[in-house]
Amino acid sequence: MASSPTLPRTGPRPGGRSARVQEAVHRAVRELAAEHAREALTVPMVAARAGVTPSTIYRRWGDLAELLADVSVERMRPDGEPADTGALRGDLLAWAEQYNEEMSSQVGRAMLRDVLGVQSPDARPSCRCADFIALQIGVLLGRAQARGEAAPAVERVMDTLVAPLLFHLLFTAAPATGVQIAGWVNASLAAAAP
Repeated sequence: MASSPTLPRTGPRPGGRSARVQEAVHRAVRELAAEHAREALTVPMVAARAGVTPSTIYRRWGDLAELLADVSVERMRPDGEPADTGALRGDLLAWAEQYNEEMSSQVGRAMLRDVLGVQSPDARPSCRCADFIALQIGVLLGRAQARGEAAPAVERVMDTLVAPLLFHLLFTAAPATGVQIAGWVNASLAAAAP
């Protein structure tokens, strides 16, 4: 009997075993983090809860820090499009205030630390977070342009609104105030003035 030709492997199937393993491991990390101090988490503990071997985690994530960062990045992924207030200034204010509120919480600050704590040479987790934010800002700017409003470049908003907001979240004890956020939004919009 002739054997059938072997099809080349092109990577894990979406929704296949790889996705199931990732979901089980991510769920285990979230559950264990709710039950124990983060410092108490270990790869063997996560593996046992997820029903996989520790080598599976090491092979896929490298170490616990990378795994925690991956889980945090997934939690930071936006669930949907940002709110539409009808004007770019309102959209930027609403987005920044919500982001500030979420990330200034104990959980939010822990996620930021996880993402920034990874020593990968390509800074994958932090770049993915920056990409999420840039996409959200791009949606807001695209809406503004569709309404006929002048809009700055995404990079301008990242530099004048997102950067100071993140600096405040990472390096100060208190979250940014509404007055500070409004000032950063105004600085972003100044570049779009005709």
